[in-house]
Amino acid sequence: MSKDQRGAHASKLDIVREYYRRNDTSDFPAELFTPDFQFFFPKYGVGHGPAEFLELGSGLMRATIKQAAHHVDELVLIEQGDCVAAEGVTEGVGLDGVAWCGGKTPGGRFCSIFEFNPEGLISRMHIYLDPDYTSRDKDGFVWPKRSSRQW
Repeated sequence: MSKDQRGAHASKLDIVREYYRRNDTSDFPAELFTPDFQFFFPKYGVGHGPAEFLELGSGLMRATIKQAAHHVDELVLIEQGDCVAAEGVTEGVGLDGVAWCGGKTPGGRFCSIFEFNPEGLISRMHIYLDPDYTSRDKDGFVWPKRSSRQW
C-alpha cells in the first residue's frame, strides 16, 4: 500500500492489517512508518527506524524462527484516537522443527500497540509477547500443571 493508495481512505485498521500481511511475506512496508519510528520487542528492547527493525527480524530468523505467520483475519483491533491495539495469534515453526500455534500451544499469542502521526504513518509500535515461541524454556513454566490446559 503506497502513500497514495493509503490516501484519506485508508483507515488505521487497514494500515495495521497491511503491515501484518506484508511482514508475513518478508516485505517490510517502510512507507507505512515514519523514518525514525520507535519499536519495542521483548529481549530486544527499544529500537528506531527500519534498519534496526530489520536487525530484529533477522535475529529472530537466525536464532529462533524458521517460518511464522499472523492470523490477520482473526485480529482483534481497537482504535482509540491516534492508537490501534492489535491482539492476535501467530503460528509457525522454530529452527528446532517444533511447531507452535497461538491458542493451541503456549507460544503464539501477542498484543501490539501502534501509534500514528498526523500524516497517518506509524510512529511507534510496541510488541508484547513471549518470544519463547516453541516453549524451549521449560524452567519458565512457573505453573507446570497448566501445561495440559487450554492456551
